[in-house]
Amino acid sequence: MPGADPRGRWYRQPVLWLGAVVFVASIAGCVWIIAMGARHADVPVDAPHAVFGVPWHGHARPTPAGTAASPR
Repeated sequence: MPGADPRGRWYRQPVLWLGAVVFVASIAGCVWIIAMGARHADVPVDAPHAVFGVPWHGHARPTPAGTAASPR
């Protein structure tokens, strides 16, 4: 197109470049999180009872002396 404005081309739009940079950075962040998660072991929690494999109370919350822990 000989009469088209060359400033309107896609590679001259800063919003598209910003979007591309944000997209690439988010993909790189996902890959980094997956790599770090695979490198470090997940230590199991010492819990007496689990619901669907998840402890039903926090590990750091002690039960008061003389009372039994009641399930929620």
